[in-house]
Amino acid sequence: MLKILVIYYSRHGNTRQLARHIARGIEQVDGCEAILRTVADIDPQGQLAGSSQTGDPIVTHADLQQCAGLALGSPVRFGNMAAPLKHFIDSTSAQWLSGTLISKPACVFTSSSSMHGGHETTLQSMLLPLLHHGMLVVGLPYSEPLLHTTRHGGTPYGASHLNEGQSKHIHPDEAVLAQALGKRLAWTAQKLNG
Repeated sequence: MLKILVIYYSRHGNTRQLARHIARGIEQVDGCEAILRTVADIDPQGQLAGSSQTGDPIVTHADLQQCAGLALGSPVRFGNMAAPLKHFIDSTSAQWLSGTLISKPACVFTSSSSMHGGHETTLQSMLLPLLHHGMLVVGLPYSEPLLHTTRHGGTPYGASHLNEGQSKHIHPDEAVLAQALGKRLAWTAQKLNG
């Protein structure tokens, strides 16, 4: 089984829901298994809290070594990824030096509570370190019909969620697009692994 790692940070649960839909998409591909991981929170003083509010295990550097692909997700924070996720990424210098992630496929996803809150810039902020790691980025191609019609989350850069009215529910269009992204990531990992 190819292990596809889904790393996310979620404060209010929406990014976690997207992560679960991406995992469902991954597991639609025979021979692929989704591994859900989160990152440690950071307290108001900037210290790692060392625990997870989501129930999923906290990611380790060993998880990166063992994965055949990676999905990375964060809520929008002023048009950028959240600090806890950035903190983890900043701790991966040894993996960068050893080439742990080179030529593995990757995708990104995000969630925001405002229409113009920075979905695409947040997705791009997560793509930059993945490119530095030598990963192969997959997005959502316009062959996905919902990208042409949805009035909710979803971009060619990656899956997204727009939390309209604090509903706490992923729109069905967003769920379909997140699963399509997970499936595409797993399919790509499978092709790259022969």
